[in-house]
Amino acid sequence: MARARREASAARSPREPAAAGAEAPAFSALAAPFSRLIDAGGRIEIAEVADSFGMSKSQLAETIGLGRETLYKAARAEAARTQSRVREMLEIIGRISAWAGGKEQAMAWYRAQPIPAFGGRTAESLVKSGQAGPLRDYLDHIAMGGFA
Repeated sequence: MARARREASAARSPREPAAAGAEAPAFSALAAPFSRLIDAGGRIEIAEVADSFGMSKSQLAETIGLGRETLYKAARAEAARTQSRVREMLEIIGRISAWAGGKEQAMAWYRAQPIPAFGGRTAESLVKSGQAGPLRDYLDHIAMGGFA
C-alpha cells in the first residue's frame, strides 16, 4: 500500500529537472505557490527561492542541509543533488502552506515543528538526512484523511 502511494506520488511530482531542450515538467506540488521560481528548463532559481523566504543563500543552504558555499557557485547550485534538495523543500512547504496559513507559516512549521510520527524530528531534519520521501508519504496520508 505504501509503495503504491510512493509510486503515485512520484508520478504526480517528478523530482529530476528536465533535460536540456526538453519542455519543463509540470510540478503539481510546486505549481501554485512556487511556479515562478522555476525557469523554462525546469531548474529552480536558487536566488529567487532565498528571496521569497527572506533568507540569504547561506541560510537556505543550511535549511536544506548543504554547505553554504554550494548555492553561491553556479555549477553546484545547478547540480542534481542541490536542485533535488531545494525541490523537496518546496514540495513539502507547498503541500502544507494551505494548512499552515501561508508560505511563511509553512516555513516556520518546516523548520521547527517536531513530527511525532518521525520521533519528534522536524521536516527540515528529515529533508537534510535524505528522508523527504517518507515525509511526503506521511503528508499524503494526512491529506487523504489519515491520522497523524
